[in-house]
Amino acid sequence: MKNIRLKEGKERSLQRRHPWVFESAIAKGAADPGETVRVESHDGQFLAWAAFSPASRIKARVWSFDEGQRIDAAFIGQLIEKSIAARQLFDIQSDGMRLVHGESDGLPGLIVDRYADTLVAQFTSCGTERFKQDIADALLRATGLTRLYERSDASVRALEGLPEVKGWLRGEGPVELQIREHDWQMSLHIAEGHKTGFYLDQRDSRQRFAAHTRHRRYQKVLNCFCYTGGFTVAALAGGAGHVTSIDSSAPALERAQANVVLNGFDLSRTTFIDADVNASLRAFIDRGEMFDAIVLDPPKFAPTAAHADRAARAYKDINRLAFKLLVPGGELFTYSCSGGISADLFHKIVASAGMDAGVDGFISERLQGAPDHPMTVLFPEGEYLKGLVVVKKL
Repeated sequence: MKNIRLKEGKERSLQRRHPWVFESAIAKGAADPGETVRVESHDGQFLAWAAFSPASRIKARVWSFDEGQRIDAAFIGQLIEKSIAARQLFDIQSDGMRLVHGESDGLPGLIVDRYADTLVAQFTSCGTERFKQDIADALLRATGLTRLYERSDASVRALEGLPEVKGWLRGEGPVELQIREHDWQMSLHIAEGHKTGFYLDQRDSRQRFAAHTRHRRYQKVLNCFCYTGGFTVAALAGGAGHVTSIDSSAPALERAQANVVLNGFDLSRTTFIDADVNASLRAFIDRGEMFDAIVLDPPKFAPTAAHADRAARAYKDINRLAFKLLVPGGELFTYSCSGGISADLFHKIVASAGMDAGVDGFISERLQGAPDHPMTVLFPEGEYLKGLVVVKKL
């Protein structure tokens, strides 16, 4: 077993059970990609067992803080069983759910989503890559399923020195699937869609948006960065008179329209625009259009804190434009899925956007990812998705 020794004073985060060891904290030691290492303090005291990542700034990701723990296939299988069992603690109104959420479930670099009878996994760290076959076997044992598709094509794999991989890891079957979410049906494509095929983390927010639409009886709704139309379906389910949906991906818009039809809604109550969101918002302002409710659910503008300044400008711009398009008393559902943007910073960005737009509003709700995408007490970085519901003052 190889050892990693930290610099003096750099052991505090591990002592607080944070699962990452950065390159700058290491005094000496190295290992092969994904190899389990013993992490020690500067004076040789045991701190953790971790998977080593030679190419990454995060050099080691913790498996266990128990010195007596053996890191092997049986241990990984136990973590997967516990992760799946934990989902029974939550009332998840869907047969699409996240079963493993990386560090929050003690499995750094592993994402596993279940879509009905198919699993989709993403391996984004050297440690999970090394245990990939054991993980696949454990997932099928724990769920009783036979199909597992791999979507290890996320850009973060490059930071680990890993190539992109995509395809069936166990079994085979259709890549176009359908899941139930609340009272709706949603179709998705696990081979080509964003993430593992669908934004499961917004499940509860979509339900909240449907409830708000029903209560407020919105007539004109604008869904920006609509992707495959989750919020569009939610608005229609809530009784919206008309929903305009914008995205720059033609395939996503086609699936969004298909999801509207799948749920029995009239396409005449919708408009789908294949265009840049910022340009579209400015065009609406120029034409004097106004909306009762607007959803801003953009892609990840800031994957890390290093991108925060540039991302803040992008978030501010779209929120400023959206505020101008809201009728007095209208609602803005605005989100950031950027890990590099904290909830506090996002609040400040939205506030600054309101000031520039000459608009004030009430923050009626703070939103986050669905409970199967947990943030733990010891790993606050897990809070990547945050949202605000802002009611424009009369």
